Amino acid sequence: MSLAEDVIAKMKGRSVTLATCESITGGGLGAELTSVPGASAVFMGALVTYARELKNTLAGVDQDLIDHEGVVNELTAIQMAIGAQTRCDADWAVATTGVAGPTLQDGVEVGTVWFAVVGPKMGMSQGPQFTEVKHFEGDRNEIRGQAIEHALEMLLRILD
Repeated sequence: MSLAEDVIAKMKGRSVTLATCESITGGGLGAELTSVPGASAVFMGALVTYARELKNTLAGVDQDLIDHEGVVNELTAIQMAIGAQTRCDADWAVATTGVAGPTLQDGVEVGTVWFAVVGPKMGMSQGPQFTEVKHFEGDRNEIRGQAIEHALEMLLRILD
């Protein structure tokens, strides 16, 4: 069974939904999830916010954060995940933001990827948040592929 199949099966088993907000992975995570038959039972949709301005306008990332800290950091990843969770009306959401290369972005090294997962809301407060940063090696496509795989692995760890 693939990682995406495992994620979809766990989500179905818990009767919960999932959304993504992707930058570095450019929709690849959503594509991987939707390649699984029956994914529509749990996968609500994806925000692909590759451009900086879309992180603010589509995902709701604070513009001051983008202007002062850039887009590859923990807080941006969290706000992206919350944006996907809210806008797609999902129980869970995962976000990816990073630098695939070939050059630095906002002083951040190539291969750096921030991940954030947000869980079900509890009353009026935001649900649990989980973040990780990883440093991957390889060319653009290898880094993006590793980011997709890690996002799925992270979801599986959290759902276990």
